[in-house]
Amino acid sequence: MRLVIPATIFFLGYYFALPVLVGYFPEIMERKVIGNINVAYLFALSEFAMAWIIMALYVQNARATDVQEQRALDDV
Repeated sequence: MRLVIPATIFFLGYYFALPVLVGYFPEIMERKVIGNINVAYLFALSEFAMAWIIMALYVQNARATDVQEQRALDDV
């Protein structure tokens, strides 16, 4: 729970930041970065990377928890 709750809050904040930013700051989000790719597109694509990073952190945490659980079972 120490990872899941903060990660969920971060994910939801990051996810809903895109429509909020597009709605309140369209001139910034429409700014071209590379060719026809603008800031909004890059932000949307960064959500995929963010989801993979959160997934990797969760898997790492789950593996550590599994090791602790196995040690506890071995002691019993």
